[in-house]
Amino acid sequence: MKIQAKHCFPLGLVVALLVLALDQGSKWLIVTKMVSPEAPVVEVFPFFHLVMVWNHGISFGMFAAFRQPMLLTALSVLIVGMLLIWLHKNTSGLVAGALGCVIGGAVGNMWDRLHYGAVVDFLDFNLMGYHWPAFNIADSSIFIGVVLLSLSSMFTDVANKPTMAPKEPLL
Repeated sequence: MKIQAKHCFPLGLVVALLVLALDQGSKWLIVTKMVSPEAPVVEVFPFFHLVMVWNHGISFGMFAAFRQPMLLTALSVLIVGMLLIWLHKNTSGLVAGALGCVIGGAVGNMWDRLHYGAVVDFLDFNLMGYHWPAFNIADSSIFIGVVLLSLSSMFTDVANKPTMAPKEPLL
């Protein structure tokens, strides 16, 4: 979907803010109301539980032993900055929404690292003997955003793809 570039940036920001609000609201409920030391696991369905996991690493707990929330936060700030530049130059509504998903999710997890020193993960799925590591709405949003960006990249005409390259030669 091609829309005016001036409308893409606000669209992406609105999506990012919605994702951030859903993510932080759900984490607040989990931390303060739903999961407690007396009931660390809440069974919603036989295959789905609410749990309380402090993720000190990145995706699936990788680099958790590293325990450097400020370094991960600084890296997140850098990535979000680059995504905001991309969003500002973008002319596709689909890409704007996808970038909004990634930005909102990254900021949500970044806020957790600043506030708690770790990311709150609480969605826990077990299906047919397989167990997926706990995750949260921010993680889901980042995943959805990346899938949408990939689909956009595969099915968009090359002539319509924005470029980060300068419009005129540097020399």
